[in-house]
Amino acid sequence: MLPYLFYSMADNYAPRRNNNAQFIFGIRAIIEAIVSGKDIESLYIQRGLTGQLYQELKQTIAEYELTAQFVPVEKLNRMTPKNHQGAVAVVSPITYQKIENIIPEIYEKGEVPLILVLDSITDVRNMGAIARTAECSGVHAIIVPGKGSAQINADAVKTSAGALYKIPVCRHENFVQTVRFLQESGLQLVCCTEKTNDYIYKPDYTAPTAIIMGSEEDGIRNDIIRISDHLAKIPMFGEIESLNVSVSAGVILYEAVRQRQ
Repeated sequence: MLPYLFYSMADNYAPRRNNNAQFIFGIRAIIEAIVSGKDIESLYIQRGLTGQLYQELKQTIAEYELTAQFVPVEKLNRMTPKNHQGAVAVVSPITYQKIENIIPEIYEKGEVPLILVLDSITDVRNMGAIARTAECSGVHAIIVPGKGSAQINADAVKTSAGALYKIPVCRHENFVQTVRFLQESGLQLVCCTEKTNDYIYKPDYTAPTAIIMGSEEDGIRNDIIRISDHLAKIPMFGEIESLNVSVSAGVILYEAVRQRQ
């Protein structure tokens, strides 16, 4: 069975070849898409779904370490008028990469790694704005968790001005283990957080560095704070106590640029 596809309205800002959200519906079609290596951004399954084909989908989801949202059938009906069989998948407009492959390549080129780690940034426009700044400031790759991160969709791509097509994005299920891998690969972990007296100017960003940003609501998870090499905050002088996370990312990234220049 060939995948059923339908597309959202065109977005004239991002590159036209990938700017549309791509949907696959039908259980067999989704299984085939997963097995063929499609990057699934999100997966919606009807609550209470049963049957042998559903069990095969469930097994495939577990095998490929994907996550699914169980939703009322009404939500799926709003997504498509076609016979969705109780399952709809959204295919990412980008291809996710593995940071384990990228770090050795950076060293082989004789470059000093600068990686941006985004812990649970859920707003797609923040994601896009951060990616745009990261690409402009020479970040080698962005890492996001497999769960609890913003979708890389048309809005994110548009806000990034196409940067999400240019900078590698790595999505890893075991997020803390991935951050430990960075540390074991010789990168210092610099957490941008208010839980410190040290400012962002203290770390030496000329060394291999992973800069970690957390969500405005929850910050960086404690498991990462505990293993970090530096905690660093942005000095604040006004009455408003915090900056938007995309602005904060720009401030600390360009301190790294300043030092590396």
